[in-house]
Amino acid sequence: MPASWETLANDHILGIAPYEPGKPIEELERELAIKDAIKLASNENPLPPSERVQKAIAAALGQLNRYPDGGGFYLRDALARRHGLTPDDIVLGNGSNELIELLVRAFVRPGEEVVIPHPSFVVYPMIVQAVGGIRVVVTLKEHRLDLEAMARAITPMTKMVFIANPNNPTATIVTAAEVEEFMGRVPERVIVVFDEAYIEFAQGPDFPDTLAYLRQGRKVAILRTFSKAASLAGLRVGYAVAAADCVALLNRIRAPFNVNSLAQVAALAALEDDAHILECLRMNEAGRAFLYDEFTSLGLKYTPSRANFILVDVGRSAADVYNRLLREGVIVRPMTSFGMESALRVTVGTPEENRRLMKALRKVLPEVKGA
Repeated sequence: MPASWETLANDHILGIAPYEPGKPIEELERELAIKDAIKLASNENPLPPSERVQKAIAAALGQLNRYPDGGGFYLRDALARRHGLTPDDIVLGNGSNELIELLVRAFVRPGEEVVIPHPSFVVYPMIVQAVGGIRVVVTLKEHRLDLEAMARAITPMTKMVFIANPNNPTATIVTAAEVEEFMGRVPERVIVVFDEAYIEFAQGPDFPDTLAYLRQGRKVAILRTFSKAASLAGLRVGYAVAAADCVALLNRIRAPFNVNSLAQVAALAALEDDAHILECLRMNEAGRAFLYDEFTSLGLKYTPSRANFILVDVGRSAADVYNRLLREGVIVRPMTSFGMESALRVTVGTPEENRRLMKALRKVLPEVKGA
């Protein structure tokens, strides 16, 4: 009898459930016989890339017969100047996902522990399990990372800790004071990964300056992305900031040409376009305030957000509400896979999208029996 593919596979991956992406909007519209669906499910920026970025992309189209700049020379140089670092302190990635994988593959050995908050970004436990690491899961407290419990979870076998700030899917932050106390308890040998994909939406005097820990010589890696505030989710470009020695090790296993040419020129143009970021932030702030008021008027509880999405408790089956909203042409994300049976994660959209969401929600909520 021929061997099955599973018998040939790496044992570590057999227990991993594959990530299930949503269907394209066009396919959902065809299946459900609806038109003009709106997607508020993936924490994307509802605004397209800025005109400056689009012009940069158009100008680069004629060079697509050439491989990308394998080292991301100009983008790393611009990022280094932005953060007061050197290009050797920066590595580019095909979104934050690749950077998370590079860090785990480079540093976590089979049997070593990684402290992970839950619920949080689903990629953390997947990658740790894929390399044979031990996932030490610490449950959130009141929808916020419990840094006290995460510090207690560190053992002599701990290699890495993930801090999603703001956290996905709860859109909450841990403050500068809380992070300072936490870092005071983390052994020097433990790598702390600060995943700051939504940092532009969260900025304020209480948000931690994690680059300060890098300058102090602490073993930290800080992840940022152009997918959110810069409107470049479709191009998949992010970066990690870490000590040059750490970056050099990541580059040993980073695939050649991992960030494509259009992503690099778009990200470089986006760095020079603060006006677009400010416009997105203003629209997001107004959208959050509108949705807060609307949720309150319906008697729905929500978690105050420091990102571009909101976790809202609809008080009944989130899966049922999600399915009914689909038929109204509104796509959101039910949180049942995280064990939150009555919660939806809703991206803050344009004013028109936010109004459509609330109109649909007011229609479908009475159709679903309350919890």
